[in-house]
Amino acid sequence: MVGLSDAADFGTIYENKRVLITGGSGFIGSALSEFLLKLGAEVVVYDVFNSFYPGKRKNIEDIESNSKFTLIQGDILNYSNLCCAMKGINLVFHLAAQPGVRYSLLNPVETNSVNTSGTLNVLATALKYRVDRVVNISSSSVYGDQTKLPMKESGQLSPISPYGISKLTAEQYCNFYHTTFGLNVVTLRYFTVYGPRQRPDMAISKFVKKILEQKTITIYGDGLQTRDFTYITDILNGTVSSGIIEDIEGQVFNLGSGKSVSIKTLCNILCSILSDFNITYDDKKEGDVSHTLADISKAMKYLHYSPKTTLKEGLLRYIDWYKQKCYYKK
Repeated sequence: MVGLSDAADFGTIYENKRVLITGGSGFIGSALSEFLLKLGAEVVVYDVFNSFYPGKRKNIEDIESNSKFTLIQGDILNYSNLCCAMKGINLVFHLAAQPGVRYSLLNPVETNSVNTSGTLNVLATALKYRVDRVVNISSSSVYGDQTKLPMKESGQLSPISPYGISKLTAEQYCNFYHTTFGLNVVTLRYFTVYGPRQRPDMAISKFVKKILEQKTITIYGDGLQTRDFTYITDILNGTVSSGIIEDIEGQVFNLGSGKSVSIKTLCNILCSILSDFNITYDDKKEGDVSHTLADISKAMKYLHYSPKTTLKEGLLRYIDWYKQKCYYKK
């Protein structure tokens, strides 16, 4: 299990619910799969395995023998396969996506296809098989490069990357299916999530790996850019709440820590935990925003969301896991 000791108490609400998690073997999806199995749900993971995320299959190896767990290898772009997976499902957590702002700049067509058309397939099949609710996972990237902080759900949406545009379009399809067909959809906008199993291309993962290997880390930009880093367990609590709380149909919620730190501050914390290391600076990458900070008041009110993990606590947990597992160390 991955650090679920501070998970909220959901009682028996999920017991014997049949839950489909698209992208359920990824970083967040695999942790959510574990969490829901612990709560007594029947979990069906629908996912593909490719070279973008090496080692992903290892994320679910500890739960594949669970009698309430089923893995279906399938692409959300394959409508007929998705229909087969959707039969008998009560609740969908839709996490499958082509992630990566920088990746999307090089591969905009692929990103749009997976994130937009794939979401449309999920919504269409969920409606066809009368699923009780779809929880759509979106991203803070839909806000773009905002100067007015914190970012509120009702604020301006101006994505500056194909990834952000694709996630916003997916949100619009969710709203369309809710208002037009009455599909029960809830959307969550995740801010920068970190923790055990996070993808190797993410900043904290790259930084920790290089520091432990005594290599120089690279910061793109001046290091004064800020991020709302949110620990995986806090994200899980908000996500699982969104699947069961009544009277939130059609709503959008930010899930973040409600705090932000600069990349330089992040490096200082890593230095205090590990050791001194060298930093080089390079040009800011196209598509990267300057600041993110979530207004989480709506989630706190309606989802009873209450993030508790400080950045240093989360980093300590991640580093401890990394030293034990070293999934991605070559």
